[in-house]
Amino acid sequence: MKKILQNKKRVFWEALILTLIIFILGMLIGAGFERGKLDEVEQYYTRSEILFMDILALNERIDSNEVCEVLMDSNLKLADNIYAEAFTLEKYEEAGKITEGLKLAHRKYDMLRTYLWINTIDISEKCKGEFNSVVYLYEYDPEDLVIKATQNVWSKVLFDLKQEQGNEIILIPIAVNSNLVSLDALLKDFEISKYPAVIIDQEHVVEEVTSVEDLKIYLD
Repeated sequence: MKKILQNKKRVFWEALILTLIIFILGMLIGAGFERGKLDEVEQYYTRSEILFMDILALNERIDSNEVCEVLMDSNLKLADNIYAEAFTLEKYEEAGKITEGLKLAHRKYDMLRTYLWINTIDISEKCKGEFNSVVYLYEYDPEDLVIKATQNVWSKVLFDLKQEQGNEIILIPIAVNSNLVSLDALLKDFEISKYPAVIIDQEHVVEEVTSVEDLKIYLD
């Protein structure tokens, strides 16, 4: 009997140790995967940030239509890069729990998108280009399932609009709850009663969208 009890205790401790080892390995693997995701997002962000700083430097030397054309093309390229990178960030967020690291990365991107919006406004005032700016304002990680569903519809509509219009529009998605002073200051110029919402060319605020046609009527 005593030997049987000893065997049971040994089996118990072996199982406990094995469980702890698996748990610790899981934590280490998860931490490594998370670090890898954040490193990849950081690399994307750095490339976009460098491109944006390059555009700002060019922005100071607008003195001809030729420079305007280069500036508008560069601004469009940056917007498209950031828009594509947003899908990578969204994929990581949907794959698991949204960590503080991912939240910070998302906020950094929202800051860059806000700067991009400000620069787009500046370019449109200095250069007359053949493009429309479409700024999509939404809530990041909302708890309300109705808002989530609505934003999923809007994201699909805006994706289809971008696919259809291509380089004729600059699409800039920004989370309004990122606590950015610059963004809050910009939004004071618009009468927006609810989110999600879309601002087209700093002139039209759209708060109801069900199809691409709902937005195309505001495009030049």
